[in-house]
Formats: sequence, structure tokens, C-alpha cells
Amino acid sequence: MRPILFELPFIHWPIFGYGMMLCLALIATMWLSGRLARNHGLNPDHVYDLGIWVFLFGIIGARLFWVIQYRDRIDSFAEVFQIWNGGIVLYGGILGGTIGGLIHWSRARYPLRAMLDVLAPSIGLGIALGRIGCFLNGCCYGDACDLPVSVRFPVESPVWWQQVRDRLPEEERLGLKPMSEESLQRVLRENPPLREASLPVHPTQLYSSIDGFLLMVLTLSYYPIRRRDGEVIALLMIALPITRFLIEFLRNDEGIFLAGMTISQTISIWMLMGGVAFWFWIASQPRLRHEDQLRAANQATASPSRSEPT
Repeated sequence: MRPILFELPFIHWPIFGYGMMLCLALIATMWLSGRLARNHGLNPDHVYDLGIWVFLFGIIGARLFWVIQYRDRIDSFAEVFQIWNGGIVLYGGILGGTIGGLIHWSRARYPLRAMLDVLAPSIGLGIALGRIGCFLNGCCYGDACDLPVSVRFPVESPVWWQQVRDRLPEEERLGLKPMSEESLQRVLRENPPLREASLPVHPTQLYSSIDGFLLMVLTLSYYPIRRRDGEVIALLMIALPITRFLIEFLRNDEGIFLAGMTISQTISIWMLMGGVAFWFWIASQPRLRHEDQLRAANQATASPSRSEPT
């Protein structure tokens, strides 16, 4: 965990690890999607414009989702905008980014399904880099774990406070009364390891980062053999909720929302059903790819005319 990576010399501006990884994710995903677009017959300028719309609306959606879900953690209106301290939700980002992307598409009118396929690997890459930011920030932490891969976060990190609260008297644990210094010291006396750092937990942020890289590899591998535009994004819509659903079992920062599941697991089920339905709809369409149409049109245009014999 390292919320602040470093300070800029002379002016002493802090560079936050979370914000740095979000910026790196934006640059890397736009580069990857732009390269795919250029190599497969789509205008990369549309990708760069679309990337800005998706990123901005995605950040707004992700932050708004977090504010609604964790409104009890916000003490002032100013904290709503302090995104550099962490606090965004992946599915909120996907929803917001989708809205932003559709607004841009309504103005630019490029081949939508072909463009979504170009973006699919970049979504995996963005998840991978963004989750490293979560690890640096200490949010999205996992449940207790005694495996060799477990990690311990510093004192006063989010998971440390959670583990302390779990051991408080009921009234203080439920927030019915403020936590007293006496209660805090009692918890530390009874749990000596908490004096140095949190108890070992699953590094779920890194699990999710690895998952993002695997999703990128999966979609990049499938991209050249897709038979119809839209298959790659549909594959992502099926694979992402499955892996997210499973990782949620190892997290400890979200409470139960419905039927023993967290809110992210609930959304995962709906996204999976939507992805499966979308896949079957695409499978019912004729085999057609934008780049094949474009290649055929270019070949027809470039065919030399045959001269008559003299």
C-alpha cells in the first residue's frame, strides 16, 4: 500500500498512486484500442474521441455508484469529489462509460459493434492497471487469509480499521456510538498483531488485476478469429461477470445486498445474462465483419482495368 507515490520537487505536490494508475490506464487503453482500430479498418480518431467520452462518463458513473453505495462513509460534501483518495466502483464505471460511448456514437455514427470489439481488450487492460491503483490505495481489500500470497496493510489503512471495528463492542461496531480510545486500546491489547499492521488478507486487488490481464489476452486472442462484429465484446460480457462473481467471495469490503450476495455479485448475474443473450443474438446474424467489407471494397477499387488488345 502506497497512497502517495512521491512529491514533485520544489512544489511538493503529492502524486497519488491511485490517480497515477488511472492516468496510466487511460493512456494504455487508448493506445491499444487505437492500434487495433488502425489495423482493422476503423478510424483511430474516433477511438481517441470515444476514449475521452468513455473515461469521463466512466469516472462519473463509478464515483456516483460508490457515493450511493457507501454514503455512510462520507462526512462532508467535499469528499464526494475527492476521487484521488479512492472510491470508484467498476460496474458504475462500465454503466457510465456505456452512456458516454452511446452519446458519442450518436454524434459520430461509426460501426458500433466493430468499435465495441476494438474496445473489449482495452477494458481488460484498464481493469488490470486500475486494480493496481486499488492495491496502492488499500481499498477493495480481501478477507482474512493464511495462504503464502496473503498481505498485510499498514496501521490505519481501510482494512486495518475494518478489522478493529469488527472487534469493538456491539454499539461501537454498529456505529450507534463513536469508537472510544479505550475500546481501541483494548482491541490492540487483545490482538497484538494489529499494533503493527492489519491481519493477513487476500490481495484481491492483485487477483482482479491478474484477471484483467487474462481478460485482455482472451479477447485479443479471439479478436482475429471472430466471425461477426460484436462477438468479442459479448465474450467479455460473459467472462468478466463470472470472474468478478468468484473474486467477490474473497473480498471483505462489501456487505450482503441480496440473497446472500454482494451488490457486485448481483450485478454480475444480470450482466452475465445480458452477455449470453447478446451472444445468441449475434450468432443469429449473418457472418459479417466491418474489416472484411472494407477490404473487399478496397480490392474492388484497386483492381486494374484490363486494356483491349491492339
